[in-house]
Amino acid sequence: MRTILVLNTKGGSGKTTVATNIAGYFASAGKQVALADFDPQRSSLDWLAARSEAFAPITGIDAVNNAVRTPQDTEYLILDAPAGTHGAELEKLVKRAQTMVIPVAPSPVDIRAAVHFLDELRGLRQSVTTNVKIATIANRVRENGVRTGELEDYLYDQRQLDGHKLPFLASLRAHSNYLRAAERGLSIFEFAPAATEHDREQWLPLVRWLKSSRSVP
Repeated sequence: MRTILVLNTKGGSGKTTVATNIAGYFASAGKQVALADFDPQRSSLDWLAARSEAFAPITGIDAVNNAVRTPQDTEYLILDAPAGTHGAELEKLVKRAQTMVIPVAPSPVDIRAAVHFLDELRGLRQSVTTNVKIATIANRVRENGVRTGELEDYLYDQRQLDGHKLPFLASLRAHSNYLRAAERGLSIFEFAPAATEHDREQWLPLVRWLKSSRSVP
């Protein structure tokens, strides 16, 4: 079972949007998917509650109040982590994962928070021995914006826990397509292709990485 963690300790980075779209992508591709919501706000579970039975099923797990137990046939487990996760809780979540996606929003506050968060992750190098594979994405960006360029430059230069270059994979725009998807419990991959073509193109490098051996320890 693949375990993919979506995490950034800074609120407002769009973790749930990324987690639900990853879950929707693999479910729509015919995979057995579970989505574990560790956030007391229950945003991922609310997304699932809005999802029609006409679309591929995704198992929801309330990871705040219950142990994470997945159906036996689960192929992909997506972990939607809460903001403000530090210390022992951060270490515990990272140890659960094979793959970790870090969304970062393009504001000075978010970039400074990312600096501290990535430093904290590197500090786990001695205690986390699972060799989790990590990648970053710029999220909720204004295309061709100055802040977007600054964020991309910063993310390109980052290193993983083991010192290797940290993959920076995608810049995902802020667009009403994501709001429409969230309202209906869908991912952008479950709309008519023409309606979300540009967004799908932006996701392509991340999707390819998640499906490749490079994202697995």
